[in-house]
Amino acid sequence: MLLPDLDYDPTESAVPWKKLYDDNHTITFSTPSGNVAYADERLVFKGFSLLSPLFMTKKSDLKKYQLMIEAMEGQSVLALDCIDPSMYDALLIPGGHAQGVKALLESDDAYRICRHFMSEDKPVAAVCHGVLLLARTTANDGTSVLHSRKTTSLTNTLEFPAWLLTAPWLGRYYRTYNKSVESEVRAAIGGKGTFLSGPLFPIRDSHTNTAPGFIVRDGNYLSARWPGDCNRFAQEFAKMLD
Repeated sequence: MLLPDLDYDPTESAVPWKKLYDDNHTITFSTPSGNVAYADERLVFKGFSLLSPLFMTKKSDLKKYQLMIEAMEGQSVLALDCIDPSMYDALLIPGGHAQGVKALLESDDAYRICRHFMSEDKPVAAVCHGVLLLARTTANDGTSVLHSRKTTSLTNTLEFPAWLLTAPWLGRYYRTYNKSVESEVRAAIGGKGTFLSGPLFPIRDSHTNTAPGFIVRDGNYLSARWPGDCNRFAQEFAKMLD
């Protein structure tokens, strides 16, 4: 699991982690610094004032996040530049939109790791801004490893309203880059790729009801849009590993 040193999304990391952990998979964490990584504080405990019910991480997912942090603190976290990707069977890339995620999204070592897994056709799962990391990873022919692929990611219909609702007091909190995630991913997949946005009005899935979650699978590659897809995303990735 690739994580930035801070500011990742607790749901997008902990929900799939818990499913894989419960299925007895061994999960190695890797960050740019090699230190334990903590999620976006606003999503964990600061909140969004009156908008907290809309944007805050659900309590059930926060419990999974705390378990994941305990697991991370109890093992060695590897720096990205120490990772030999040939030693691992699959790759998981959660997302997050606060500024700390840039350390991962702009990392040459992260690109190197992603390139290996995609070129070797190993299972790869990415959600939200995690898809952006893959979109920026170039294959040996110079195109993105997602070129001509079928994928989703954080969509404009999710990114822009969240930004506009919170901009009066949080500024560009919900805009990691000037370009939207969807626009970068669409450019990376090219004309032969297929970008799937999912339902216009997304509904959060849950551990007991994964049906509302939207995922896209293309061979070895699985993608999802936002935290509301992550229970279905986790279950599908577990099936791929099985």
